[in-house]
Amino acid sequence: MAEMKYRRLGGSGVKVSEVCLGSWLTYGNATEDRSAEECIDKAYELGINFFDTANVYARGESEKVVGRSLRKYPRDSYVLATKVFFQMNDGPMPNNRGLSRKHIMEQCELSLKRLGVDYIDLYQCHRYDTETPLEETLRALDDLVTQGKVLYIGFSEWSAPQILDAVKIQSQLGLDPFVSSQPSYSMLNRKIEKEVIPVCEHHGIGQIVFSPLAQGLLTGKYKPGAPLPADSRAADPKQNMFLNGGNLDQSTLEKIQKLVPIAEQSGLSMAQLALAWCLRKPNVSSVIIGASKPSQVVDNAGAAGVSLSEDTLKAIDSILM
Repeated sequence: MAEMKYRRLGGSGVKVSEVCLGSWLTYGNATEDRSAEECIDKAYELGINFFDTANVYARGESEKVVGRSLRKYPRDSYVLATKVFFQMNDGPMPNNRGLSRKHIMEQCELSLKRLGVDYIDLYQCHRYDTETPLEETLRALDDLVTQGKVLYIGFSEWSAPQILDAVKIQSQLGLDPFVSSQPSYSMLNRKIEKEVIPVCEHHGIGQIVFSPLAQGLLTGKYKPGAPLPADSRAADPKQNMFLNGGNLDQSTLEKIQKLVPIAEQSGLSMAQLALAWCLRKPNVSSVIIGASKPSQVVDNAGAAGVSLSEDTLKAIDSILM
């Protein structure tokens, strides 16, 4: 097992592990709490110091599980990230979503309580809010940093123009700057390479990419024409809403199977190849993995520090492009 490697989070001074353990669709939801804690413990043991969650994951339950599992470790030894945007309760509650000052301030306090911590290392806008003045959002985030409740701020799934608008306001008003972007990115989804990465590179914003394994497709466990593995995400109605309800594209699966020999020639598992491919970009600070078993954490952590040759990268492109 290679030693865990660390990268600066954008232009900030904080360093995060190249592999981050996330909790979307898993902790507090589809994965038993004990299994979640075992995965977090294994991640910490392997040198992963970066843990990502969100208030909306399992309606707060994910934050509780992550916070409880990390409580045994020194607070200064890990970087804890969560998010705000989505509605947290049912019913007609017009202020219970978005990025208004009211919602941000209220949800930050609730996240701190659920996580059981005094501060959040990285607080992220889970989506862009078209209904709230951007300056209001950015001032609220800056106030949280000033209060010491949040150390760094970021966003998820923002477009390049939205990022540029925010950077301009933060610069003009002297507000705390964004240091991270959390987009979807994988061998099968490269859309951020055209505009988002160049803009972020220029302004000191690092990528923390989610779904680097394309919801498990890039592990190679789904075979063309074969039944779905019984214990897989695609076979689980609780988790397969982002996998077309388990109806997988056979041509994509065939391409992925052609990548398996490339991984083997590099001495890597398919998952390690896919994660290392994302990490080839210097602007990618970390890749977020999801795990329901400690063995998955072990395998994924093996992507840290892996450098893919130009020949390998060309071979991958020849199959997928």
